[in-house]
Amino acid sequence: MAALPDAAPTNWVDAHAPAALRPWLKLGRFDRPTGIWLLMLPGWQGIALAGAMQGRWPSPVLLALFFLGAALMRAAGCAYNDIVDRDIDAKVARTAGRPIPSGQISVKQAWGFIVGCALISLLILLSLPPLAIGLGVGSLGLVAAYPFMKRITWWPQAWLGLTFNWGALLGFAAVSGHLAVPALILYGSGIFWTLGYDTIYAIQDLEDDALAGVKSSALRLGAKAPRTVAFFYLVTVSLAFALGAFAGLGLAYDVALIAFAIHLGWQARRVKVDDGPLALRLFRSNTWAGLILFVALALGALRP
Repeated sequence: MAALPDAAPTNWVDAHAPAALRPWLKLGRFDRPTGIWLLMLPGWQGIALAGAMQGRWPSPVLLALFFLGAALMRAAGCAYNDIVDRDIDAKVARTAGRPIPSGQISVKQAWGFIVGCALISLLILLSLPPLAIGLGVGSLGLVAAYPFMKRITWWPQAWLGLTFNWGALLGFAAVSGHLAVPALILYGSGIFWTLGYDTIYAIQDLEDDALAGVKSSALRLGAKAPRTVAFFYLVTVSLAFALGAFAGLGLAYDVALIAFAIHLGWQARRVKVDDGPLALRLFRSNTWAGLILFVALALGALRP
């Protein structure tokens, strides 16, 4: 079983996992961990923001719980997405080898996988404050609708932004027990960040998506995609600076945020609509972008 096109050739699943487990691990995208980080990091950022506003560092235990929860829910979400998209995936070169369209895992088996991941995630969620539990349950509607967005709108990336960054609200509520305007600003910043990086990701599939009849922001924008990604990232950074001022996070946050702005600017400057491999590398680099923002928010605890 060969590595899938958007997985690193040396990924740990293909290199080390037992052959019988590989289809299941690939169903959950554990061979492509970037998505786990991009789902988890908004949660970590929300945790760091709430802690910084209280003058405290992020809780390592809570960070670990959010990491595990993100890994499991991302796995469940990917399996659900593959069930819904199995006919489309079979027509797209990058996705045709996935476990469901290639026949390695049945739809019934995939549903069992989803239920198992969801039940473990529920146990984690139930350890959080009531508002966080409610937000976690509320996110299921966003997750359920996402696979259908590429059929009805040119902007499924916007829906992904709403979904992937929900963790910012959840993380903030897990620490504080309530929501506040800074958490909403962080959520908004994350939505535009996702619009940028997922438009970059969609560049890989421009021809295949057009042939399969599905929509994406990259297809809609065409040659304007790089400039629009730059605009999305500009809004991302502007909201992040506004967040610091509104929450009173101080100089350490602002200085660290400069590195976040530089990283996103570097991506926007390099992206090209005719270079899929470069688009994948730039997309993956958003793990570092998200970590930089997390560190900046944690440093907000050092405010005078």
